[in-house]
Amino acid sequence: MVGMGWFMCMMMMVCVSSCGEAAPGAKFEDLYRSSWAMDHCVNDGEVTKLKLDNSSGAGFESRSKYLFGKVSIQIKLVEGDSAGTVTAFYMSSEGSNHNEFDFEFLGNTTGEPYIVQTNVYVNGVGNREQRLNLWFDPTTDFHTYSILWSKRSVVFMVDETPIRVHKNLEDKGIPFAKDQAMGVYSSIWNADDWATQGGLVKTDWSHAPFIASYKDFKIDACEVPTTTDLSKCNGEDQRFWWDEPTVSELSLHQNHQLIWVRANHMIYDYCYDAARFPVTPLECQHHRHL
Repeated sequence: MVGMGWFMCMMMMVCVSSCGEAAPGAKFEDLYRSSWAMDHCVNDGEVTKLKLDNSSGAGFESRSKYLFGKVSIQIKLVEGDSAGTVTAFYMSSEGSNHNEFDFEFLGNTTGEPYIVQTNVYVNGVGNREQRLNLWFDPTTDFHTYSILWSKRSVVFMVDETPIRVHKNLEDKGIPFAKDQAMGVYSSIWNADDWATQGGLVKTDWSHAPFIASYKDFKIDACEVPTTTDLSKCNGEDQRFWWDEPTVSELSLHQNHQLIWVRANHMIYDYCYDAARFPVTPLECQHHRHL
């Protein structure tokens, strides 16, 4: 087990070498709009709140679609007894053969850790779940959750710490999400049939409303004019900051961070679930980190 002191030291070294003053995020209405249950999506100054009660959950979506880039949101998750609830932040294209990159935050009873589940869909096929416990309480303050998508990989990050890397392995015959523009979404809903301890713990509606709070909205990605015209973003002569090897590949520090997360906080990895996958999925045989 890698010690917390070592990890914090590494974090400080990374920040000294690469952190500057963070650029402020955009206003919610500049990048997003409510997509359902508009009365359960409330703007409160710089903070937007999604509310779940026994009548409805809620969600919002980006105003544009994107092909490659980085999306980030600061989220403060549901406080107290959040069992049965799921708060999601994700990118997705449309249709039955869609691509999708998911953060799903699975609520729990008071005092128990939130579980973060990530998943990747390519051409409509998912079942690539990983789960981990966070190393902090995500309900007491805002934390930054990011997806960095390039032609080489998809990187899931928490406060700029990588927690998962899904690499492009097309050279091994494995499809990769690269030819469908995606929107950015977030939602909160009741999923007490599976979210907490496999559905054993149900939502206690006496604690409603359940509220997830959002701020500091950032999208630094290639916006497509239409979902069928991707030439602006994937042409051979196009080059963006996320295509640079120093960005699209993890640095040594980031690799150490990912190793620390997996060693100390991962509680489930589909690659090692022999009951679900008697034959190890092909991408699991080639990924160094998943």
